[in-house]
Amino acid sequence: MTYSTDILIVGAGQGGVQVAMSLRQGNFDGSITIIGDEPDAPYERPPLSKDYLSGEKTVEQLALRKPDFWHQHGIALCLGQRVNHINADSHSATTDQGSIYYYKKLVWAAGGFARPLPVPGSDLAGLHVIRTRQQVDLLLSEAETAQHIVIVGGGYIGLEAAAVMIKQGKKVTLLEVEDRVLARVAGKEISAFYEAEHRSQGVNIRTGTGVASLAGENGRVKSVVLQDGEKIDADLVIAGIGLVPNYEILKAAGAKCSNGVEVDELCRTSLPDIFSVGDCACHANSFAGDTYLRIESVPNAVGQARAAASAILGAPKPYKDVPWFWSNQYDLKLQTAGLNHGYDETLSRGDPDSRSFSLIYLRGGRVIAVDTVNRMKDFIAGKKLVEQAMIVDRKQLLGTEKLLDVV
Repeated sequence: MTYSTDILIVGAGQGGVQVAMSLRQGNFDGSITIIGDEPDAPYERPPLSKDYLSGEKTVEQLALRKPDFWHQHGIALCLGQRVNHINADSHSATTDQGSIYYYKKLVWAAGGFARPLPVPGSDLAGLHVIRTRQQVDLLLSEAETAQHIVIVGGGYIGLEAAAVMIKQGKKVTLLEVEDRVLARVAGKEISAFYEAEHRSQGVNIRTGTGVASLAGENGRVKSVVLQDGEKIDADLVIAGIGLVPNYEILKAAGAKCSNGVEVDELCRTSLPDIFSVGDCACHANSFAGDTYLRIESVPNAVGQARAAASAILGAPKPYKDVPWFWSNQYDLKLQTAGLNHGYDETLSRGDPDSRSFSLIYLRGGRVIAVDTVNRMKDFIAGKKLVEQAMIVDRKQLLGTEKLLDVV
């Protein structure tokens, strides 16, 4: 089958949906088509490792919009199919079902895939990742009878899953190859706090520990073998070791790619009439010295989507948002503003023992990032400090009762 659409959006996640919504909000009256490789209508992903995994959020509550929203706004959803070829010259995209979509503008918002665990035994049943609702549903069904759960990866996903599983009465071991959890995103003070919190809840955290293989019986995982030969019992294994960006199709079409599809400040790729947003897009980030980065977060996907839509609408508004992230574990809300790359000093506000404190990252005296734990006001103020790249007297940062007073 052959179809024509004014705007073709590949990817039914947060970024792709936001492009469509922003276009309609900007009074775009042309046709919009969203192609998604999952059978589900667009839904939120962050709750998958938090509220949905814990059972506190239902499938219906994950939905980004009510079922009738798409028809009411003239947005065609083509679900359960994957784009496997793009011809930039003919302005066409072909799916794995043989359908060809001709477009005027294309937005590649295809996200990525959970990075597979690259060890022998990774084909055993009982090894899970958390990226799609279907994957989490399978995990939940097997977790009902599992007692010993091993989580590989001490980043956001791994720690969030550990918090959920330990509260469900499971015996949880978390393995992190680095010497501390959250090593890639946070300072040592934050890592130490979260390690202590998880251990106090009963999670067995093993840092500086790599996985050599998975061992099983009858095709199902039974233990995780560490690099030193030690075996850890495992009824179920969760791998949370990062994301593989989905950009190979655009690369094959001729788009400039590095660790993702390279885009400019309006999310335009090197190919004519093709944009890219979200986890798969790599942009020169001003908060990292214009280094090309992929930012894996909902705020980034939304901000880039709005920039792409503005360009399509002919009223360009470049993407320059401060990167920010969040993670919920137990009763703790970790919020981060900025990127701490290359920091040379940290300042701590508040007392970790009170379960409410902040860590401020400086480079050359300027505030470049802020991590806050249960301190919403510090997060709001810190984001402004990062945006303005402010040089603030250290006594003010440490001594002011409200960080907002500094801004």
